[in-house]
Amino acid sequence: MTSPAAARGQEVRRRLLGAAIELIPELGWSAVSTRVLADRAGVTPSAVHYHYPSLTALLNEAAAGCLREVLDGAWSALDGARTADDVFDAVLGSVDRYTGDDPVSLLAIEACLAATRDPELRDLIREVFAEYRRGLARLLGERGVPAPEATASVLTAAVDGLLLHRGIGAGGDAADRAAVASVLRRLAGNGEAR
Repeated sequence: MTSPAAARGQEVRRRLLGAAIELIPELGWSAVSTRVLADRAGVTPSAVHYHYPSLTALLNEAAAGCLREVLDGAWSALDGARTADDVFDAVLGSVDRYTGDDPVSLLAIEACLAATRDPELRDLIREVFAEYRRGLARLLGERGVPAPEATASVLTAAVDGLLLHRGIGAGGDAADRAAVASVLRRLAGNGEAR
């Protein structure tokens, strides 16, 4: 049984993480301050440092947790993927709701940029993506795709690139999914372009 104090602490941590997930895409990584974050979470600034060793540690945990949740959610689209073509379509379909300038896309972009300067964040994000790629490679291998690890890496990177392009209005929207899937299949050596 959790004590009332422990339950309150968990609630404050949940609110701080939620506020960080809102503020990172809203303001940009470097503009999120302890005061702004605490205000959004409805706590005092001292609560941030009571629950986390630093603001950076809190932002890192929030970003990595959000990315893990998004990628874990992508697996539901892959549940019914019986063929390699189904996998390609499902991966691309799982990102249809992201426009590139929506809060989740912006959080991912901000986090990846911040990770270029923060080795701890880089390690967290690297492991989140590596876990997803390992599962995707296993799925691709089970469906006969040649070089499944490399294919999973390229497929993941291609999807990330498409989202970046969507964010700046350079194409890659959901309507292009069939054409993009066809090209990715051909590049992976899994079928002819259609």
